[in-house]
Amino acid sequence: MAEQCDVVVIGGGLVGLATAAALVDAGRDVAVVEKEGRLGAHQSGRNSGVLHSGLYYRPGSLKARLCGEGRRRMLAFCEAEGLPARVTGKLVVAATPAEIPRLEDLHRRGEANGLAGIERLGPGGIRSREPHAAGVAALWVPETGVTDFAAVAARLGERLAAGGAAIATGARVDAVAVGDDGVTVRAGERVWEAGAVVNCAGLHADTVARMAGDEPPARIVPFRGEYHVLTGEAAGMVRGLLYPVPDPRFPFLGVHFTRGVDGRVEVGPNAVLALGREHYRGSPADLRGLAEALGYRGFRRLAARNLAGGVGEALRSRSTRLYARRARRLLPALRAAHLRPGGSGVRAQAVFPDGRLADDFVLSGSGRAVHVLSAPSPAATAALPIGEHLAALVAERI
Repeated sequence: MAEQCDVVVIGGGLVGLATAAALVDAGRDVAVVEKEGRLGAHQSGRNSGVLHSGLYYRPGSLKARLCGEGRRRMLAFCEAEGLPARVTGKLVVAATPAEIPRLEDLHRRGEANGLAGIERLGPGGIRSREPHAAGVAALWVPETGVTDFAAVAARLGERLAAGGAAIATGARVDAVAVGDDGVTVRAGERVWEAGAVVNCAGLHADTVARMAGDEPPARIVPFRGEYHVLTGEAAGMVRGLLYPVPDPRFPFLGVHFTRGVDGRVEVGPNAVLALGREHYRGSPADLRGLAEALGYRGFRRLAARNLAGGVGEALRSRSTRLYARRARRLLPALRAAHLRPGGSGVRAQAVFPDGRLADDFVLSGSGRAVHVLSAPSPAATAALPIGEHLAALVAERI
């Protein structure tokens, strides 16, 4: 017997949960279908926990528009629910004079995106904020913070269940049929019939889109980010959030230092091709998934343009000494002995056939299906308004 609802949300990460919450608030009957045994098991629960300010994003982009509102609302949600969160500020450091023009561009972007209180600092100002850091110039960005996004996902799930939503964990979707009058979603022996489906499957979003009969404009290529943790007295070398100036060619922010809500200081992440969509540190490779990525022409074009950088990231993944050398550009006293392996995450990076990396949200689908093919950082920060945006799209289709 099929279970009936208004909307099925595939994926129990933060974007899926926030979308479900917005739909419930609008009076819809919702089912959230998640293949793992718990919510927020992948990108939502395997990140640095940073509440982003909106400094990096192209003015006018969906990311830029949603980030500031998302940060304010996420902080309010955490306060109301008794979840850990705090505003710490962030220092973005130019290690060399060649990086100053990019730092100045970040300053302009931040002001265009409405950030308040950004300060330009010299070497003395850097040391006043982070006494062990070094650089030629920096930006102090006060509207940045940290939280525990895994705890946020768990609380959203609890609130959804209390509000009448159906939460199905351990349910791997294996078929999606979209018709003129509704949709059918199958996960093993369980079947849901609904008026619409929202695909927030993250690492598997393109696969689910193809199940539904859509050909996505981009494919997911998984990149693993590996973290280290500062040990012992070395943790005292970082007060808050310490970032490099990012390379504008990539949507990755580079290896940085984050003092989380638990007081630990994480270093990372790097960005290496994952050997499968769920290839975390210490987990076995998925050779079929690797072959899928290597066989995609978009990835091959991306790799051909960035071979040297990719090789460097792979070497640093294998060598703590090389990893420490990269991080030492910001923190000169850092040594390999100060690092111990931490967690890892896999980023669902959407790549277009011409090799371009998607650096904004990518939505597709027609009729009664909405597919979130790319929900890059700051998706966790901005999850609540993103969910409302997606819920509004669904309302137009049912």
